[in-house]
Amino acid sequence: MNEVIETIQRTSTISFPGLFGDWAIDPPAYFTVFGRNIYFYGVIIAVGFILGIGYCARNAGRFGIRGDDVYDLVIWLIPASILGARLYYVLFKLDYYLANPREIVEIWNGGLAIYGGVIAGVIVMLLVCRKKKIPWPAMFDLLIHGLLIGQILGRWGNFMNREAFGAETEIFCRMCLTAPDGGSICVHPTFLYESLWNLVGFLALVIWERRGGRRYDGQSALWYFFWYGLGRAWIEGLRTDSLYIGQSDLRVSQLLSIVLALTALALLILNARRKHPPEELYVNKVAAAEAERVITKQEGEEL
Repeated sequence: MNEVIETIQRTSTISFPGLFGDWAIDPPAYFTVFGRNIYFYGVIIAVGFILGIGYCARNAGRFGIRGDDVYDLVIWLIPASILGARLYYVLFKLDYYLANPREIVEIWNGGLAIYGGVIAGVIVMLLVCRKKKIPWPAMFDLLIHGLLIGQILGRWGNFMNREAFGAETEIFCRMCLTAPDGGSICVHPTFLYESLWNLVGFLALVIWERRGGRRYDGQSALWYFFWYGLGRAWIEGLRTDSLYIGQSDLRVSQLLSIVLALTALALLILNARRKHPPEELYVNKVAAAEAERVITKQEGEEL
């Protein structure tokens, strides 16, 4: 890696000369409470989780799901996703962690991979949905909104840490990092690319759903995997901290993103050719069952 990159520290000054001229910022990586350092990275991710959960709980009814079911799922989802994200990262740096086993649990030093968290979260969701007898495609359609919100905000934790940036560039939106010793480098602000990409995806998804575009359970989830996979495949190619498959030049996240995007696109096209009666949507089934329950109750009272 470039020697200048290696000297970049969390105390580096950040600027965007192509966008804001000489203006620069030096955001702290952490603050101290009762003698303990609280990192903004963790705080931002926590805020993203809370807002994502709140959005899902508030909008659960649009998918035929109760808000309480969302909270029940989250109790298991959060710890599982953290463990999955860490395990994914450790597995692709296994030689290092086998030599330094104590560092496996030190997640406060960094080392979480979003795909590992998503995989673990999906497994937990399937188990909870099975227990509660909720169609998992409907739940998945709801949860990806919270996931997008978490990803939109979570990437700003990378900004605070001066990490997850891309290769050197002179592009107009370049981010320049200047270390205390005067070393400077201008790079692709990949955290910003991904945050904005997910924001556009979230807004487009919500508008499309509210206009009646969602015709079957699982459609929103497929759209998410196509959109996110497409963007991540491009952005991952710009980053300098990718996980690789063994000693090859294949980036794990980039390859997985391409596979997910192509698979989701194929399924979207295949399902577009099929008929999807409105009554098959879980939310409509729940509404019909509730209407029938009310009618039965009224008839019983009249008798």
